[in-house]
Amino acid sequence: MSKILTTESGAPIADNQNSASAGEYGPLLIQDQQLLEKLARFNRERIPERVVHARGSGAYGYFEVTDEVSRYTRADFLSEVGKRTEIFLRFSTVAGNLGASDAVRDPRGFALKFYTGEGNYDLVGNNTPVFFIKDPIKFPDFIHSQKRDPFTGITEADNVWDFWAHAPEATHQITWLFGDRGIPASYRHMNGYGSHTYQWVNESGEAFWVKYHFKTNQGVRSLDGSQAAEVVGGDADSHQRDLHQAIERGVFPSWTLHVQLMPVAEAADYRFNPFDLTKVWPHADYPLVKVGRLVLNRNPENVFAEVEQAAFSPNNFVPGIGPSPDKMLQGRLFAYADAQRYRLGVNHTLLAVNAPKATEANNYGRDGFSAVNKAGRGKNYEPNSYDGPAQSDSALAAPLALNGHTGTYTTPAHTKDDDFYQAGELYRLMSEGEKARLIDNLAGFLAQVTRDDVIERNLAHFHAADEEYGSRLEAAVAALRAGDEG
Repeated sequence: MSKILTTESGAPIADNQNSASAGEYGPLLIQDQQLLEKLARFNRERIPERVVHARGSGAYGYFEVTDEVSRYTRADFLSEVGKRTEIFLRFSTVAGNLGASDAVRDPRGFALKFYTGEGNYDLVGNNTPVFFIKDPIKFPDFIHSQKRDPFTGITEADNVWDFWAHAPEATHQITWLFGDRGIPASYRHMNGYGSHTYQWVNESGEAFWVKYHFKTNQGVRSLDGSQAAEVVGGDADSHQRDLHQAIERGVFPSWTLHVQLMPVAEAADYRFNPFDLTKVWPHADYPLVKVGRLVLNRNPENVFAEVEQAAFSPNNFVPGIGPSPDKMLQGRLFAYADAQRYRLGVNHTLLAVNAPKATEANNYGRDGFSAVNKAGRGKNYEPNSYDGPAQSDSALAAPLALNGHTGTYTTPAHTKDDDFYQAGELYRLMSEGEKARLIDNLAGFLAQVTRDDVIERNLAHFHAADEEYGSRLEAAVAALRAGDEG
């Protein structure tokens, strides 16, 4: 026997095809509970979309430790070879709205939730190891420049490049974004990075700075501009469709996790500021150390409930892992969780996709929208005399030694801490074909800028990175602008 359709209060519904009316031709009746309930719920089906990373896809899977790393961290989910931990991974574009196309030139979010036995660990990164800025106070301005203009309602090249003209530290990430990897062919065919520097602490209290690298086992595949335009024109949902269908077919995408590890004592004298998000650690200095394998093997049952409502915060650490002085990371420790409190409410951590799975959350948080009284009649304060949850007295990470006075500072430069050196190094690593495509991609966008001074300031950044780089881009922009004027 099929189930009986009911109202949300559980009462059986006699007719779900016709609204109740005053006679056959009369107006509808406000007493029709099913009509009012359906319309009211429909009006409230959407929640505020993420300001950034709005367009996303996700899947469940597991992380398996394949190599011994317990000498570097006491995190239990990394404690022994063969140990598996359930995960949820959300991919996303950064600048696009919820209905935007997938195959666009934009960084990709790579947000991981590990459901560990010591609580959820969130690692929120991108498909690039660097970013455009190094201080979170610039982040709202950066995103405003990349989003729709308040007057035209369009993403304007003038705004994008004007911000970059005033942010020379963006040159490295711009070189990444407009290179061959700027438009991934799919979410399965790109790498993921923690991007920030984090801290690992072992059982002895010895601390290391760490960077995460998830290398795709499907191989890196990307699209050029013309290929991407064709894909977008034929299927705006290309990345979502590819990920979903691959998992449904049993073709489970996977990534191999490597880390770079720096003893804490080496950070102060390293040639780059190791906490600067616009820079990488060269592998020659800190080689990759293999950790394990990440596999996606299950699609969400409901995309809204599990992907749209998935909430991540880089402040969700577990014992043995903690933050670093990376300024951008420090800003995100607050901003990510706060964004979800706004979007989903203060009780968003009780939603199934966000709740711990291998352990239980015990705290004194109560009430608010969508509250679930899981604690029953238990006390809502601490300390108490009723056997309520008590503190562990064990810090998750190692303390940082600090000195100086409070205030706003420009971070002191290390020996090779300029905004252009690594961008030039990246350019010089490219083949001639890669360089030519990079120049074409950049010139096509920069030539759209209407102010000569903005173009000149940006060209100066590329000249500073590499003289050939700047000269080739300058010539390409000049040729495009001359063609437009002709």
